[in-house]
Amino acid sequence: MTSVAQRLEGPSPAAEVAMDMVKRGLVALPLGMMIGALFAGFNGAMSVAYGIALILINLILSALLLGWASRISFAAVASVALGGYVMRLALIFFAVWIVKDMSWVAMLPLGVTLIVTHLGLLVWELRHVSASMAHPGLKPKTPRTSSRPVAAGRR
Repeated sequence: MTSVAQRLEGPSPAAEVAMDMVKRGLVALPLGMMIGALFAGFNGAMSVAYGIALILINLILSALLLGWASRISFAAVASVALGGYVMRLALIFFAVWIVKDMSWVAMLPLGVTLIVTHLGLLVWELRHVSASMAHPGLKPKTPRTSSRPVAAGRR
């Protein structure tokens, strides 16, 4: 039985997942900017880029905080997960509030980007997360095998 005072030895699975989401967010950035430009021109593209940058910074902060807390205790991980979530939401609010009146900001694409990209990255990451205690965090990478079926009676 593990205690909440016990700490994690090795890399943090939560930090590993968060950094994997950052990689996927970087892949989505050009597509998001093209969609923003299509609907709101240059201001839409810049607003989408700003929104995705906020999301990626949010995920990096999450990874750093959870990695730090995992070296302290499981109770610290729970506290940092909840408290860090509220703190990071406040940072996103202030980051949007600071730029809301600037000429390059299109609020609709920015708001849609913040919501859709957060949820989209979470759903995208579901395919890559292991639901096993044997492999917490990301699914282990397995070598690809041939996709050709083996004929009956032949090996």
